[in-house]
Amino acid sequence: MVAVIFIEPDGNRRTVEVPAGSNLMQAALDNGVDGILGDCGGACSCATCHCYIDESTAPGLPAATSVEASMLDFAIEPRPNSRLGCQVTVTEELHGLVVELPQTQV
Repeated sequence: MVAVIFIEPDGNRRTVEVPAGSNLMQAALDNGVDGILGDCGGACSCATCHCYIDESTAPGLPAATSVEASMLDFAIEPRPNSRLGCQVTVTEELHGLVVELPQTQV
């Protein structure tokens, strides 16, 4: 299991144990983390799993694909470290990853 730290919109920090191979969206939904909606079920066709990745805790995280980058255009308040949680696969290398959730989802 991989520890992922979610910072919910109210500032609450939640550490959840995530199986390697899962994605951040599903991890948040499975653990009742506030701030992730996942309306499209992980099909990369909405931006309701928008999150901010603390890049200092994400060694080796692959860059967003062009499809993901295009979907991020629909996110509210995107930042350079914005990602769609459905597109970030959890690996052992991401143990301790910090993921901040925006105040509002689309």
